[in-house]
Amino acid sequence: MRAPALYSAAGSLILTTLAAAPAGSAERVPDTARAALRGTAVAAERARAEGIAFGRCAAGLELPDTFQCGTLSVPLDYAHPDGKRIKLTVSRVRATHKDPHNSKRRVPRQGALVYDPGGPGASGMSFPMVGVLPEWKRIAAAYDLVGYAPRGVDRSAPLSCVDPKHFFKAPSQSPTHPSESYKKARIKEAKAYAKGCLKRSGSKLRHYTSLNNARDLDVLRAALGENRLTFMGASYGTYFGALYATLFPSHVRRLVLDSAVNPDPAQIWYRNNLEQSAAFESRWADYREWIARHDDVYGLGGTPAKVQASYDRASRRLAGRAAGGKVGPAQLQGAFLSAGYYDDYWPSRAEALSKYLKGDPKPLIRLAAPAPDSAAAAENGNAVYTAVECNDAHWPADWKTWDRDNTRLARVAPFETWDNAFMNLPCAYWPVPRQKALDVRTGPGELPPTLILQAERDAATPYAGALEMNRRLAGSVLVTERDAGTHGVGGGPNKCVNGYLEAYLLEGRLPERRASCAGHAEPKPTAGPAGRKTLRDSLKGKAGRH
Repeated sequence: MRAPALYSAAGSLILTTLAAAPAGSAERVPDTARAALRGTAVAAERARAEGIAFGRCAAGLELPDTFQCGTLSVPLDYAHPDGKRIKLTVSRVRATHKDPHNSKRRVPRQGALVYDPGGPGASGMSFPMVGVLPEWKRIAAAYDLVGYAPRGVDRSAPLSCVDPKHFFKAPSQSPTHPSESYKKARIKEAKAYAKGCLKRSGSKLRHYTSLNNARDLDVLRAALGENRLTFMGASYGTYFGALYATLFPSHVRRLVLDSAVNPDPAQIWYRNNLEQSAAFESRWADYREWIARHDDVYGLGGTPAKVQASYDRASRRLAGRAAGGKVGPAQLQGAFLSAGYYDDYWPSRAEALSKYLKGDPKPLIRLAAPAPDSAAAAENGNAVYTAVECNDAHWPADWKTWDRDNTRLARVAPFETWDNAFMNLPCAYWPVPRQKALDVRTGPGELPPTLILQAERDAATPYAGALEMNRRLAGSVLVTERDAGTHGVGGGPNKCVNGYLEAYLLEGRLPERRASCAGHAEPKPTAGPAGRKTLRDSLKGKAGRH
């Protein structure tokens, strides 16, 4: 390693970083994080000198030949930058320089655009594939598209909490009003899961946090040779993108936060999950209304109430006899939960439900049955999701609080409430110390103008979070897709939203104040094969809930 020779330069960078940080920003950094801030400067300077040796991607990643891959070494613990290091995998596709509207024009390169799809626990390694989509070609002409797997994810020092062979429990139940015996069983399971995380991951478990994800991002910036970062984060990626903006405002070139998490420390993460469950109920209502309007296609009922009755009938039937031996009520709920994220999933889920009730379970099995070959990735994603959220902030340790809050919420929002609660319940019994959530906030002039994109009826990251993010990041501008609920709107089907995204990334241009776009067209009902996977499907962050 060449690190020792860099100490004098790194020390200079530390002083520069701390001196350049606005006074208000420095005050917001907890005392316990100051050593980590210095460690980040050391690691970033080292990474700038070493760079990333991009080359052919490993065959197991199944990435196109246009991709280049490499690894980035970062400290496990930023307070000790010369201690144990871990390696993050990084992917890149170089800027094409090709103007899709003028073949004779060579587009100048603007640097690297780094993307994170969220989770926590999702990998961005496939992100550069978007460059072939029409909506992304102008951006791909100007930027090297860079994706990576955050710490803990996939091959980036992967986390695990249970043997992947035992991760999928299918078929399984998903009661909207669970019995006391069911609750006790899930409490026991949550305690065992939390212990398993510590047993399988050991002392490194406490270092998988959103703050460290933000620090890793600064090291990646330096390794790419960028003085200032152009970053686009979706869903959970907006949260550690906002942490990055708070910790390193002078290192930001352009910042896009797509489908924003509410960054209020009081919301991270227990209350955000409660609000998410309430929002999914509203989105489930939107979906039922859509199915009811297309009763001539699906035959599930001409009113939302009748659609709900059809869904409940299927759930009861699956509780008695699982479809294909693998799809029970929980798997049905999971398939329809994904429709709450992405309305382009609506037709396939409605068709699968319709056919199941008419005696053909095959479409539902294709959509909802867990695939054994995806168990390791799913277990890893869930482990990272749990570790990051549990480590990030305080969670109630008393089951009575969870039981009270979720029982009340389930009375009006039964669709997702208890499923979400039990997914997060290991955080009540977490075996390592938790951090105090950083107060995300920048003052006037601290941060370059930032673009926030948000669908008005997004369930995974409710709209109130975008408003709060907009208030906390001075100079940020919020663009809203009205009357729409797809999670992650940048580079999607809405030309108006994409116009704002392109203007910002390509020209640095933002509207003077909040702007809005009419919602994209609702999906058309189909009666074709359900479950086909598109390129856009493969690029969506599947891990976690954010």
